[in-house]
Amino acid sequence: MAPALVARQWQTGAGAKFRQEGGMSAQPVDIQIFGRSLRVNCPPEQQDALNMAAEDLNQRLQDLKVRTRVTNTEQLVFIAALNVCHELAQERLKTRDYAANMEQRIRMLQQTIEQALLEQGRISERQDAQFE
Repeated sequence: MAPALVARQWQTGAGAKFRQEGGMSAQPVDIQIFGRSLRVNCPPEQQDALNMAAEDLNQRLQDLKVRTRVTNTEQLVFIAALNVCHELAQERLKTRDYAANMEQRIRMLQQTIEQALLEQGRISERQDAQFE
């Protein structure tokens, strides 16, 4: 799966489009993070998501700066990246656990349905035998 956002400098002329892997047309988008401008290539349909992600990162950096009293931007970025990676790992675990739980429930439902069908078949056979 190709990344939705590609962080690299736009190297062709203004207004030109960049073709990403996966065939989506990306355009340069300027975003502000922690007082710095960054230009990234992004498909037009994902620009809102990019802006929301940039706002989220900016807020995380601001919060970290206040909580940790770290003033070095690079350190703040690394801490924020580690926090995001940790959150992602936790969400992956939750998703894996949820999927396993759902698979188990589906198996139980299948067994219940199969058992009910078998019992229904036995009841039908008994009723047919009574009417003969």
